[in-house]
Amino acid sequence: MKRRKRRLLKRSFCAGVVVVVVFLVVSAILFVWPRTDAPRKSDAIVVLGGAGARVAKGLKLAMDGYAPTLLISTPDPSACRYRITGVSIICFAPSPETTQGEARYVSKLAAERHWHQILVVSGTAQTLRARMRFDRCYSGTALFDPAAPGSVISWIHDVAYEWGALAKALTIQRGC
Repeated sequence: MKRRKRRLLKRSFCAGVVVVVVFLVVSAILFVWPRTDAPRKSDAIVVLGGAGARVAKGLKLAMDGYAPTLLISTPDPSACRYRITGVSIICFAPSPETTQGEARYVSKLAAERHWHQILVVSGTAQTLRARMRFDRCYSGTALFDPAAPGSVISWIHDVAYEWGALAKALTIQRGC
């Protein structure tokens, strides 16, 4: 009887290890090393959840001449005081204040301005879900060049958050 219990315990432990390893590998593929694009000349650069490294990357891409328009998603557009010669900067508060709201706003503006290609700066972990949201809303080409989070704690938080947000995008919020 003891031998059977030990065998069952050992198998359960091994199965648990396999599940954890598979979860970590899938998390890494989806959220740590998502499919990205090299930046190319575009109609606009879009910074999602504009703060910190994302805004810095968006500003650098604009200064490097990748697009004549820079859109920055921020909860307080009035606090947006960036200036780059030759670049139109538009700060906006999406409604709702989510990646879905950002994709809707950008897609509407892109249709009005006849943009065919945009360069999106998201968080690295957010890239897969942001790509899904823009694919659902935007009819042009969306390139993704994410900004990496600053610390291991940020990575862990972002990956945990993205699992829930991705599940929501795949089940509850399936449209644009």
